[in-house]
Order: sequence, then C-alpha cells, then structure tokens
Amino acid sequence: MSSVRSSSLYVSSVFAILISIVAFYLLGPPLNADILQGKGGITDWVKPGDKSGEFKRQASSFRNWIEKDPNAEFPAEKGRYHLYVSYACPWAHRALIVRKLKGLEEIIPFTSVHWHMAEKGWRFATQDENIPGENTSPDPLHEKNTHLRDLYFSVNPDYEGRFTVPTLWDKKKQTIVNNESSEIIRMFYTAFDDLIDQKYKDVVLLPDDLKEKIEAVNAWTYDDVNNGVYKSGFATTQEAYEKAVTQLFKSLDRTEKNLADASSKGPYYFGERLTEADVRLFTTIVRFDPVYVQHFKCNIRDIRSGYPHLHRWLRHLYWTNPAFGETTQFEHIKNHYTKSHKQINPFGITPVGPVPDILKEDEEVAVVKKAVA
Repeated sequence: MSSVRSSSLYVSSVFAILISIVAFYLLGPPLNADILQGKGGITDWVKPGDKSGEFKRQASSFRNWIEKDPNAEFPAEKGRYHLYVSYACPWAHRALIVRKLKGLEEIIPFTSVHWHMAEKGWRFATQDENIPGENTSPDPLHEKNTHLRDLYFSVNPDYEGRFTVPTLWDKKKQTIVNNESSEIIRMFYTAFDDLIDQKYKDVVLLPDDLKEKIEAVNAWTYDDVNNGVYKSGFATTQEAYEKAVTQLFKSLDRTEKNLADASSKGPYYFGERLTEADVRLFTTIVRFDPVYVQHFKCNIRDIRSGYPHLHRWLRHLYWTNPAFGETTQFEHIKNHYTKSHKQINPFGITPVGPVPDILKEDEEVAVVKKAVA
C-alpha cells in the first residue's frame, strides 16, 4: 500500500514540476528575482523588509558632462545629444524647462515616454497610440526599443539601478551621458552657449552673486519639498508618513515667507531675476494640488487656498513664460501617478479635481475671494 502511495506522490510531484516549467516559459517567473532577493522591484518604493517605512531615493548612475571644449569626451555639438523625458516626472520637467529657456530646441531634440510606468519601468508610446504632449512617441533612435530600460541595458547589460528620466543620450558614442537632472540642467546653462543666440546666452539661471543663496535654498527645498512629497506618499508606516509630511509643510511655510519677502522686488524667488531656484521649485508646486494633495496624502493645506504668495508665484510662471506653461502636461501628470502607483491606488482611479488644474493669474478659489473681499 505504501509503495502505491509513494508512486502516486512521485507522479504528482513530476506533474507539478512539469506544470511549473510550462507556466514559467509561457507566463514568466512568478516573482521578480530582485524581489526574491529582498531588493524589491521597480514599483517597490520602500525596500521589502525596511521596517522604517521610509522612501529613500536612489542616486543617479551616469554622471558625465558635456563641455564647450571640442576635445572633451562629450563636446557640445548640435544634434549630437537626445533627451529622454517624461512629462509626468518633476525631475525631467526641470530639463524641459531649461532646454526651452536656453533656446536649445533645435540643438537637443527630445522624446517623452508614455505616462504609464509598470514593472519594466517607463515605456515608449506605440505608433497606434494618440497620447497628448509633443514628441510622446516610439523611440526615434532605436526602432526595437519598447522601454527606456532598453537604453540602459544597451550600455550595461548588468545594470541594476532604476531606469530614470531625464536621460541624456549621446548618439555618436551610443551611450548615456547623464541621468541626474540637477547636473543636466547646469550643463544646459552654459555648455551650448557658443551655438545659441545672444538673447539665450543672457539667460543666467545661476548668477554668481546669488549662487550661494540658491545652493542653500536648493538643499532644504530638495530634501523637504521636492523629495518630501515622495517621502510622504511612499511611506509605509504612519510614523514615517507623519515625519515627512510635517517637515514638508514646515518647509512650504518657509518658502511662502521667502516669496512674501521677495514679492516687493519682483515675481520670482529672489525678486526681479528668474533663477534655478524657480525652476527647481516650480515642478513640484505645479503638481501639488492636482496630485500630491490627494495621491500622496499631502493634505494639511493646498497651494491655491493655503499659500497666497506661492500660488501667485506659480501662476505667474505658468501663464507668462512658455518654458513653464508649455512644458506642463497635466494629463500625463495625473494619469501617471494615479494609474502607475498600484500600491497607493490599486484601482487606478484618477480624481476629476481640482478644477481647473491651475487657475488663471487673476483667479482665486472662493474661500480666498471671500477672505480678501
């Protein structure tokens, strides 16, 4: 009797193994190898097993520079470099704004990925998709590429980092130059000045007399505001969330005061001159009410009713400077966050409001109108 039972168990085990093998090849492995090793997949914003519950942003991997020197490893040349972005991503948005401010449209072409990001990371739109936003298209340089990660693996088949935007690509060397937004925008400030008109050379976003102040503002704005919304939204413990969101709003209060103090001198962060501080702050604040308030639980206050100076500053940049308004694509922004972050919004429901996404310069929400009447 026992031998019959053993034979039956053996047959059942072999059958189960065969089914698993067939399923593996037809459907793919049930779990990403990184997840099995405790590293977490692309959409695991807090590493599995991290009891702190805190989101920790990964450092960028490619850190080369484009230079004016024609003998440099990556010299400034018209048409040599291609910028890959996402309209949804605030870090990539920085690069689009500076590209336009510095008149680099004809020098550095760009492609935007689709707004949706899943386990394979950012994907390119397909030919049959009608996605809003200029140059939201298949990869124009590599016909077989379906995802941004294909670029990364073409440079390094063993690449283990995130596949991030912006990504600056060198068409001559077929490699990634840089994928760190703060460095890409600074390359754009001066590296191509010999190739652009004087009016664009005169756009100085990091003036010497303000550099120290801008760097100081960048430090806490990045950690508490730019990254603070992510630390709030991706937190997996109540303690981590409350710590991040409390600091976020303390720093928004600080920003509001800075803008109030500067408002008598001009409409920008430091008064009369548009600088890097405006660029780096704008891409977070323009997403705040449409996405971060509800999706990332940053709902202590919103911008339009809780921060009058920030709200005025935001609308001025959006409506008076095409580099800001024309590079902001709300459909990408709202769809990406709400339909890509399944651990936050498993059904992918995109809230209708706020309406409108951004108010006109002379518009206010009802509560503000009443307060100032």
